[in-house]
Formats: sequence, C-alpha cells, structure tokens
Amino acid sequence: MIFRNFLIKKVFYFLLYIVFFNLNYNSIAQCDIKNKAFKLGEKLQYEISYNWGLIWVNAGKVTFEVKEAIYSGKKVYHFKGTGFSYKKYDWIYKVRDYYESYAKKSNLNPLKFVRNTSEGKYKVNNVYHFDYAKNRIYTSSENSKKALVKDTLKLKKCTFDLISAVYYARNVDLSKYKKNDKIPLTFVIDNKIYTLYGRYLGKEVIKTKKQTKYRCIKLKLLLVEGTIFKGGEDLVVWVTDDKNRIPIKISAKILVGSIKVYLSSTTGLRYKLNSKI
Repeated sequence: MIFRNFLIKKVFYFLLYIVFFNLNYNSIAQCDIKNKAFKLGEKLQYEISYNWGLIWVNAGKVTFEVKEAIYSGKKVYHFKGTGFSYKKYDWIYKVRDYYESYAKKSNLNPLKFVRNTSEGKYKVNNVYHFDYAKNRIYTSSENSKKALVKDTLKLKKCTFDLISAVYYARNVDLSKYKKNDKIPLTFVIDNKIYTLYGRYLGKEVIKTKKQTKYRCIKLKLLLVEGTIFKGGEDLVVWVTDDKNRIPIKISAKILVGSIKVYLSSTTGLRYKLNSKI
C-alpha cells in the first residue's frame, strides 16, 4: 500500500513534483514550456523506508527513466516509472508496479499513459490516450474489483498524467515564488481529473541517508484523502537547488506510521549536481 500511494497520489509524483504552477499563470505559456532539466538516458533510483513506532524498515525501491520512442511517426519522450517491494517482504505484501508515459518533446504534453500494477491480490490496468485535436482523453480502465470500462473525458489545457507531471514540473522556474505561495497542477488519475497544489517553503540544506549534504528547495504537497493518506498537506519534498531539479528526499505521514523516500543513485544527469555540498 505504501508504494501504491507513493506512485499514484503523488506524487513524486514523483513524486516529485506536481507542485510548480502559479495561481495566476498563463495556461498556454506554461504548457509550452521547453525541457531544460533532463536528457535521454537519465535514471533515478529511490529507496523507500517505512516507520512504525520506533522501527524503520527499508521496504522497497522506485526507479524513474527517460527514454525515446516513436509515437504516431514522431520521436517522443518515453518516461518509465517502476516500484517494487523487496523479496524478503513479498510474503507480507508483494508490490510490482509499472507506469509509462509518452510525451511530446516540444512541450512535454502527454500523449499516452499506461499503468499496470500488482499490489497484493489487487491488480489495476489503465490506458489513457490524449487527443489534442478534439480536446478529449480516451480512457480504458479495469481492476480486480471492476470490469473493463472505456470512457471519454474533456481534455483541458495543462492536464497531465502522473509521470509526465514529474518531468514537466522539473522545468518550471521556481525563482519567482515566495514562501507559502500555492502552486497548482491538474492531472488525471483513475478516470478523474484533479487540481491539487504544492506550497513553496523556501530553501534548506538537508542530508541524505549517506550523510551527503545538498542545497534544496522545499515544497509541501496537498494529497488526496484515501486508504493510506489522511489528505491535506502531509507530504514534503526536497528538490535540488540546481538545474537538474531532482527530488532528494520525500517525507509523508500516513494513517499508520510514516514513510521516507531517499535518492539512492543517479545516471545520465543533464548537469553536474552543483547543489551537492
């Protein structure tokens, strides 16, 4: 459940990141943003720790990758996100999650989103197609409790899937924000469109589990209430205060205990990690 909500609600995001919009932004200008934060071949890996009382357990891993693919005859970004529990904990709750998103190279607008997740006995399969000519999102969804359903949603400008939102957000200029500014983002999940926000909390130096120090930008995310999260601003993310804008640490309160997510390794970054002290 921890991994499912981290990848789905999130966050990172992604986790990581659906928090970089101004309340008075210009939709067209924002949606036409150019990628300057990452490059093909980038790979980020994170370790998830779960706390219950005084005990911290390293329970699983999350990976994000940037690749290239051909979609409708054009070269596009192919983002991949995977999450899994370590085998020694599979007997308690086995997690094998797979997400992918295809997005335009020109502005990072999503074209297709795929989710195949297996968490315990619960399985989910989602496919979303984004049609900008007709302003529609065509969805196909099924899970262990519901049979296959196909639907059509209205596609509004600046609407992302969870994975494309992570990479889009990393490219937004945060220098114009002041402490406590709210920064909304719209995304589609489980056949519903949500507009949540992040709160800019300024800059801070933090340590990783390996005691490495980084200069970071601190943000607090509004979560959707569910079976694990209470809802509200209960997730904090620290992203590097450099051109890469990669999440270094994520901390969240849940109904029972809390979780922390730490960056464990990087490959193929576009820039040197100048935020590292």
